[in-house]
Amino acid sequence: MSEERSQYVQYHSSKESTYLTAIRQLISNDLSEPYSIYVYRYFLYQWGDLCFLALDEHDNVLGVVISKLEPHRGGPMRGYIAMLAVKQEHRGKGIATKLVRMAIDVMIERDADEIALETEVTNNAAMKLYERLGFLRSKRLHRYYLNGNSAFRFMLFVKESAFTSRLGYDENDDDEDQPELPPSA
Repeated sequence: MSEERSQYVQYHSSKESTYLTAIRQLISNDLSEPYSIYVYRYFLYQWGDLCFLALDEHDNVLGVVISKLEPHRGGPMRGYIAMLAVKQEHRGKGIATKLVRMAIDVMIERDADEIALETEVTNNAAMKLYERLGFLRSKRLHRYYLNGNSAFRFMLFVKESAFTSRLGYDENDDDEDQPELPPSA
């Protein structure tokens, strides 16, 4: 099945009985973390509008992205891509890219400053996908996952202010207030 024939929909709580079991099964097959039903409900009940599904012509779930958006430690509005999974037989068709872009677009519409995620250091396909979408490796998280694997945190800086604040640069500073340095000898 080609990506063009996939249908993309925003998750809605009224469809929980239709999709939640399939979402859980897909993610448990693809991701190393064992998420409880409560973790899914935490994301889907609060930020279901930031979660998207790829469906085939029979409404079977081919892929899912689960995300959230909230202030990060009292600072920037941070989007977070918590889970992304595509059925093995449908990979390489652009489904994951489309799902992540849909989530990013809604987060940007809602004034996200930055978007974060983690992926296992061994997941080369995911790292390539996120780098193609403009994410930067932010840090390595040693033994981050329950299986003992490490992760990379990836960041997408949506607004320049989010990026420059990480560097300690204030775009409102000008050099006029700075004392003039003596010429070097």
